[in-house]
Amino acid sequence: MIKKAILFGGGGLLLLGILAGTGVWSYVQTSAGYVSDAVHDAVPVEFEVKRARTMIADLQRPIKSNRTRIAWEEVKVKRLEKQIADARAELAEDKDQMMRLKGDLASARDAYEYAGRTYTAEQVRTDLANRFERYKTAEATLETLEKIHQARLKGLDAAVQKLAAMEATKRQLEVEVENLDARRQMIAAAQTTSEFQFDDSHLGRVKELIADLGARLDVADKMLAAETDFHAEIPLDEPAEENIVEQVSHYFAKPTEKPTRLAATE
Repeated sequence: MIKKAILFGGGGLLLLGILAGTGVWSYVQTSAGYVSDAVHDAVPVEFEVKRARTMIADLQRPIKSNRTRIAWEEVKVKRLEKQIADARAELAEDKDQMMRLKGDLASARDAYEYAGRTYTAEQVRTDLANRFERYKTAEATLETLEKIHQARLKGLDAAVQKLAAMEATKRQLEVEVENLDARRQMIAAAQTTSEFQFDDSHLGRVKELIADLGARLDVADKMLAAETDFHAEIPLDEPAEENIVEQVSHYFAKPTEKPTRLAATE
């Protein structure tokens, strides 16, 4: 089984080598690229829009994390600034004390009194030398702290600008995604409208049928009118006019008969 696997693996490598040597491998890669593009195009746009929204929402986590780091760095920079200010104040005080000792030694006295105690000139000179060495070390430390402060300020400023740019980009991406989704909805609505199928030919046939029925009824009306006019006879004599006296007598004679009929019915 292992030998078969080795043979198959070796054969596969040999086949890949042959394909690469003959130039067929480039066609295989191109075909793979076409398949990848086809798969990408087959993904619904709505799904891609949702995926973009999710990716944009995921940006909030590094933004929040960097905002926290920036806040901590700001606190550390403030502490460093206080440390530098204290070191400067201490150096200024040490310098004043050294200048006092230096001035006292310039008087070339045998003894010096400080805080109720007496010191020889050699003790004062030794103390001044020690103070001077500590001052130079503290001054060098202060210079280092100041350089660190400048470097951290520069890094903090860059981080703040980077965070602001990231937040602005996130907001811009949100707007762009909303615009893309609006375009997607418009296209989907247009596609839905185009999917409606109206059979204009059938509608035309219905109109033609109704028009034909109307024409047939018009013909029937004309035929009926023609038949009526054909059978009517022309009156040869004028109708006799009834005398007005007879008309009045005949009109008022009818009510006299109605009570008799009513009595009979009772």
